Amino acid sequence: MSKREQRDVVRSTDEADESDEADALTSDRRVLRGARSRRTIVRHAVDVASLEGLDGLSIGRLATDLGISKSGVQTLFGVKENLQVAAVNCARDVFEDAVVRPARTAPRGAARVRALIERWIEYASVPLFPGGCFWAANLAGFDSRPGPVRDVLFRCQHSWRDLIAVELRHAVGTGEIAQLDADLAAFQLDAVLIAANTALRLGDEGVVDKVRLVTEGFLVPPD
Repeated sequence: MSKREQRDVVRSTDEADESDEADALTSDRRVLRGARSRRTIVRHAVDVASLEGLDGLSIGRLATDLGISKSGVQTLFGVKENLQVAAVNCARDVFEDAVVRPARTAPRGAARVRALIERWIEYASVPLFPGGCFWAANLAGFDSRPGPVRDVLFRCQHSWRDLIAVELRHAVGTGEIAQLDADLAAFQLDAVLIAANTALRLGDEGVVDKVRLVTEGFLVPPD
């Protein structure tokens, strides 16, 4: 191969590399734009679902609300069910950031149960979502409808109850509180929180003190 031919090969290789890098950069930018768009759409879907339920979601509705193309939303999610599942997962992440993670700074046991309940009260009272508690707004609508949406809703709900039960068991095990059925107590506390969410939406601010009173009833020290 002559020197000229060698230079041509090197030049062609360099140009090909530059073209590949440009294509990769364009692809990366599209991925980033797609991820940002997905986050924006899903977060709005959570707010809508907290007010109107997950059945109130539609690809067309979100596209109109956000001023984007319906085809763009459809490209990201495909079908309504995928959008609903994504909304539940997003609501879970937001809930954990607002309630669960901050409560973990409290010592394990009774103090952490109180912290979880206090963070939940703030989450529902402010509220974090326009319709109040996302789970209270959506669980009943899917309790008898098997499928991916029901599955992810109930996994999130069971995870929340399990978290409370774990801390109650810890408090019992260390002798901090009297013996109790931790799973039953967690179930009862969760039921009280769901009822409290409804009361808060109806303007009954006094329900907050009732939630605290019920919580303390489970955290009684042993005789």
